[in-house]
Amino acid sequence: MNKLNLYRYFKRYSFLYLIALLAMSAGTMLDQAAPLIVQHIIDDVLIAKRMEVLNFLLLGILGIGVGRCIFQYTKEYACDFAGSKIASEVRINLFQKIQSLSANFFDGINSGELMSRVKDDVDRIWDIAAFMGILMAEVFIRTVTTIIFMVRINWQLALIPIVGMIGSGVIAIMMEKQLDDLYGAVMQEGSEMNNTAAENLAGVRTVKAFAREGFEIAKFHKHNQKFYELNIDLSRVFVKYNPMIQTITRLLSVISLLLGGLIVMKGNPLQGGAKMSVGELIAFTQYVGGMIWPMEMLGWLTNGLSSARASVKRLNKIYAELPDITDSTEVAEDEELNSALFSAFDINGDISFEHVTYEVTCDKLDAAPEALEGQAATKTEVDSKSPVVSRTSTTEPRKILDDVSFDIKAGQTLGIMGSTGSGKTTIINLLKRMYDVTGGSIKLDGIDIRDLPLPTLRRAISCVMQDIFLFSDTIDGNIRLGARESITTAEVRSALNQSHASEFVDKMEEKENTVIGERGVGLSGGQKQRITIARALARKTPVLVLDDSTSALDTETEQEIQGVLAELSGMTKIIIAHRISAVRKADKIIVLDKGRVAECGTHEELLSLGGLYKETYDSQY
Repeated sequence: MNKLNLYRYFKRYSFLYLIALLAMSAGTMLDQAAPLIVQHIIDDVLIAKRMEVLNFLLLGILGIGVGRCIFQYTKEYACDFAGSKIASEVRINLFQKIQSLSANFFDGINSGELMSRVKDDVDRIWDIAAFMGILMAEVFIRTVTTIIFMVRINWQLALIPIVGMIGSGVIAIMMEKQLDDLYGAVMQEGSEMNNTAAENLAGVRTVKAFAREGFEIAKFHKHNQKFYELNIDLSRVFVKYNPMIQTITRLLSVISLLLGGLIVMKGNPLQGGAKMSVGELIAFTQYVGGMIWPMEMLGWLTNGLSSARASVKRLNKIYAELPDITDSTEVAEDEELNSALFSAFDINGDISFEHVTYEVTCDKLDAAPEALEGQAATKTEVDSKSPVVSRTSTTEPRKILDDVSFDIKAGQTLGIMGSTGSGKTTIINLLKRMYDVTGGSIKLDGIDIRDLPLPTLRRAISCVMQDIFLFSDTIDGNIRLGARESITTAEVRSALNQSHASEFVDKMEEKENTVIGERGVGLSGGQKQRITIARALARKTPVLVLDDSTSALDTETEQEIQGVLAELSGMTKIIIAHRISAVRKADKIIVLDKGRVAECGTHEELLSLGGLYKETYDSQY
């Protein structure tokens, strides 16, 4: 689905909307009957002195009030229920769409932008689905029925409010055209402001450590000021057009009452001097008053409709995005093959990189940020009106990995070393299919990973990445991440012991049931690393990846964890590190240099070569 199809959601709850429409129509017709009763009270009771009909007319007013209450409640409940369900479904489907997108989508969009889509933009759709849509229908029905009743009383006099309604409609259309673009700009700037605030709050400790409070306040103030100015522009539109509509509505009552009064006293010259009764005049003025509400609602509904349209446009830009990484056509369409791969495919952990090349072009430069370190700044292209993704572009493609080949047998350990920006983390991202190779192939147990279902591939690999992320949950919940039902409490305890995290977890009051803050706030860097190692070990996957995962640990703890890893059997391990101590016992070590495999061998073999590995060894020892 590459477009938000609101009709599909509304159709699903059409029965509720039909009930709301019928209830609203019935309530509106009761409202239209009220002036007629007032007319009869004045003409028949007060003037003609027919007191015997008064009780029936009063019962009619009471019946209108009771019926109005019942129909209004029915309409409100049906619309609120349907609107809430639609907003809930739109939000979860949008979230699923975002989750389905590939990693390079998130490389070019900030979290504040996405939060604004998921929360604020869906709320605008909620407004339309819950009450604004039925209000539009009510404005239309009330206007048509009011005009009919006014024409029945005096069609010449009815022309005055009809002309006023047409004038208000023209003004509303003019206002909507100006509001449409403004709402898109307001929402985009709101997203930027939200992201600035969220980023600052997430890194508040870094901000304080570098005494950047003033700078961050100024940055937020800049977005806040822009947001304020755009809202002032919106207000200027309302201030410009709303008084026009208000003036028309006020003049209608005055003109109708004035001309109607003359017809009551002197008769209508266009109808041969025929006069209106006082009751008809009062009823007519009440109908004119009933026209004022729809006319005043035009401005407010135009405002809401413009806001919702801007939100739908923003959401459609996300729906238009397609994931770059998907299952192959054969895997996606062949249910029998898909089921077999999920249930029967037994992954051993043989990994083979065969002449792998990964080339970054234009909108994928953010996919491998490590490759950009130390290079010249590049140009960022942003859609100034409402960007979904900021893409970094260069004049020519860059190779992050160039003809990389190596293999590792199941149960063996591979060490990867290299300078910053040499492509170490990119190898892992390609292995997990966060990005796809642009040349060559990667095979797992002899099968091209592009021929494996993505869930099967990624569940076979446990990773401890450089960028540690812990959820605001219990330690137990973080360790069970992705396999909450299958990992037992005993396995959680075992993983904590293996990662040496139990040394500090057991000192906490609630132990592994202790809730840690957002991104692991309250834990040291080494403690967070040990919990992420425990999370990887608890899953017992065929492949374990450790990307500089012990950099925050002291030497003694690092050696103890390396000893635990060495004892793990039947698990293929890939260790990326800058320390020789982390990879020296690996079955094979490769050294990357500018995206190519510069050296390959065991610790002793690489030392004897006297190359890059030997230089690193000499500098560390």
